[in-house]
Amino acid sequence: MKVNEVEMVISAVKPDQYPEDGLPEFALAGRSNVGKSSFINKMLNRKSIARTSSKPGKTQTLNFYKIENELYFVDVPGYGFAKVSKRERMKWGEMIETYLTERQDLKAALLIVDLRHPPTNDDVIMYQFLKHYETPCIVIATKADKVSKGKRQQHLRIVKETLQILPTDEAIIFSSETGEGKDAAWTAIESKI
Repeated sequence: MKVNEVEMVISAVKPDQYPEDGLPEFALAGRSNVGKSSFINKMLNRKSIARTSSKPGKTQTLNFYKIENELYFVDVPGYGFAKVSKRERMKWGEMIETYLTERQDLKAALLIVDLRHPPTNDDVIMYQFLKHYETPCIVIATKADKVSKGKRQQHLRIVKETLQILPTDEAIIFSSETGEGKDAAWTAIESKI
């Protein structure tokens, strides 16, 4: 997809704040420091529409990015490293769970993992959660530029095996630095609309 028009529409915390235009939505889930914002910025050809931070846990709401008036990326709070209270984390969990389980416009989740390392327990739990609710999933294995070309397929195999990816779900090698995997990611997203 050629992206010219992008708008950050709303940061929502409850369903009555979600957009009501019925466009297809794609949730971006992943650990707090896995590179979701960098992925969004690269996919949307923007330097900083999604704020990147060295401090995990920056995203604390559901951020709806409208793309070409055709679809939304919905950035959900990252899991794992954020230094927030247990109560705050539970609130995020409920907010994310409500969105992922009840949103009719959600077409697929993009689960962002780090290609350099096997998926964490949290990544596995998130994938199993998505499968339990029969949410289509596209796994984006990012930071590919930090893995030598000869080892990328081996690392991707570890990602697939650890998550136990179903044949109906895709896993794509991606780099926010070089743009590798960007076209494949757009193809996978557009196939779910």
